[in-house]
Amino acid sequence: KIQSKAVIGISGGLDSTLALIVTALAFDALSKDDKERWKPENIIAVTMPGFGTTSRTKNNAWYLMQALGVTCHEISIVPACIQHFKDIGHDPDDHDATYENTQARERTQILMDIANKYGGIVVGTGDLSELALGWATYNGDHMSMYGVNADIPKTLVRSLVQWAAENCFKGTDATDGRSVREILLDIADTPISPELLPADENGEIRQVTEDLVGPYELHDFF
Repeated sequence: KIQSKAVIGISGGLDSTLALIVTALAFDALSKDDKERWKPENIIAVTMPGFGTTSRTKNNAWYLMQALGVTCHEISIVPACIQHFKDIGHDPDDHDATYENTQARERTQILMDIANKYGGIVVGTGDLSELALGWATYNGDHMSMYGVNADIPKTLVRSLVQWAAENCFKGTDATDGRSVREILLDIADTPISPELLPADENGEIRQVTEDLVGPYELHDFF
């Protein structure tokens, strides 16, 4: 029997969280007519820690995936990126655009190949603000088979995640003892970052997007 597979990269940030929520709710609605085809296990969620991944975002990604009952994978991109740096002769201590974009492209390759393997589609996570500003990696996170967030500005992404926390997952608990509501609200409160540069000495996010491109409230207004 033909099954439907959705493949999503989950970072523990706002955009991938909204994409996962939308996909999970869509599968739930469709399952009323075909439970086997649209079961949550047919959502393949992949978290891909890299050089800048913090424990806060990684844990939120894992516990959210598990609580929603999707198929969970963790694939570190670090070994592949280090090998790629060797192949192209790039110094991994040079944290330039090559260093950052290598990670985004490696993640996209993983998702695309998993989609090929299981006959699924990659659900994109990039939002309207990122695409409008060019704050995305060409042949990386700007690509997908279906960009569910493509017309949603970043400020609205946060509002939708907060709304979902209060209205859609009140009775769902994660394995770390928190409710999904608590996880979603923590994600909404996490500094916006692609987490492509190493964390600071305290293991906290060093690369804050709005420090680099300016406030999303202004971008989205314009």
